[in-house]
Amino acid sequence: MTVTRFAPSPTGYLHVGNLRTALFNWLIARAQGGTFILRLDDTDPERSKPEYADAIKEDLEWLGLTWDRVETQSSRLDRYEAAAEELRARGRFYEAFETPTELDLKRKKQLNMGRPPVYDRAALALSEDDKAKLRAERGQGHWRFKLDQTRIEWDDGILGPVSIDAASVSDPVLIRADGQFLYTLASVCDDIDYGITHVVRGSDHVTNTGTQIQIISALGGTVPSFAHHSLLTGPQGEALSKRLGTLSLRDLRDQGVEPMALLSHMARLGSSQPVDLRETLDEVIAGFDLATFGAAPTKFDVKDLFPLTAHALAHRPYPQVAGYLSALGVPDAIAEAFWLVARDNITTLKGLDAWWVLCRDGATPLIAPEDAEMVSIAFGLLPEPPYAADSWKDWTAAVKEATGRKGKGLFMPLRKALTGMDHGPDMAALMPLLQKVNR
Repeated sequence: MTVTRFAPSPTGYLHVGNLRTALFNWLIARAQGGTFILRLDDTDPERSKPEYADAIKEDLEWLGLTWDRVETQSSRLDRYEAAAEELRARGRFYEAFETPTELDLKRKKQLNMGRPPVYDRAALALSEDDKAKLRAERGQGHWRFKLDQTRIEWDDGILGPVSIDAASVSDPVLIRADGQFLYTLASVCDDIDYGITHVVRGSDHVTNTGTQIQIISALGGTVPSFAHHSLLTGPQGEALSKRLGTLSLRDLRDQGVEPMALLSHMARLGSSQPVDLRETLDEVIAGFDLATFGAAPTKFDVKDLFPLTAHALAHRPYPQVAGYLSALGVPDAIAEAFWLVARDNITTLKGLDAWWVLCRDGATPLIAPEDAEMVSIAFGLLPEPPYAADSWKDWTAAVKEATGRKGKGLFMPLRKALTGMDHGPDMAALMPLLQKVNR
């Protein structure tokens, strides 16, 4: 069975970069009738917060990305310790004591000598007495996984064949000096125990994937299929990482972005397939093909979400917005007609608010000086609401006969006088919705 996972840390709100990873893994699982696991990487007790965990679930539910079960790393610390003991017993885990300052000096020295800044494994030469002395001076050390310095190779689902020389990579720290298990060890244990078959994540994890493959093998696990999607940039190609805090899913929701607009966009962005609106999650699943994605950085512009949102709303049936219209105060008697008129003239659902204010309270007339006399005559011929389906036709005919105006010279000034705008819905359909006219 196909088993995938989305593994956010509950240390902040989900953003569009997180969504890309979550969506790809969800789509793979759902397309194969498999299992999608939401795994909360909450091993950092200081930064992990319950409110962020709740927010992650809320955002995924808003998008319809349901999970089959939730797992938390904080409940599995004993399992990670057991894995650490296993690695120690196999000679693949060793304690090191360098301070951050000492490590930084080593890196600078290696760079100055034209060498890659790889940890020199000095800790492997320490005797037990040396380690005891260092513990007495500095406290507990941190624990590193000893890599086999061979080439690590895999066939990536997006990047194709990948080969990493493990000798060019530092032995990764898996346990900090304060005893906190780091992501790499915890994630490996989880992937093994949960039977994860496919992992899709950002291309910034490629080197980390190489080390994880060796750790999985050292612990006797089965290596999943890996794929690394491109990283998002801003619309001008600028790094998006500094802006992700303003591109949280809850911010997009507050801006009125529709779930299917966001999912349709993210399921195709960076692929060779065109981005177009999908009306259901099943359509998104059916149209997803991981092989169509490329490795090049992918430009993301939040502005692209709003035409898709407008398109989604233009096809939405009335029952799906009836509650919103009721809360807005639109009378039931005209609510459906109001929706059918307004939905083609909004970008987000919140755009309905302004249209209802216009219908309920009337607009400030927009009258050009050259049209003032004609509009004055027209208002004199306009009865009070309510209006019927033929009210616009009857009124404009009467104004035409009284003033001699016709065509655009007739219709546009009257539209602007009633709505305060030079654009909008068909006036014959809008006029019966007007509860008040300001003259």
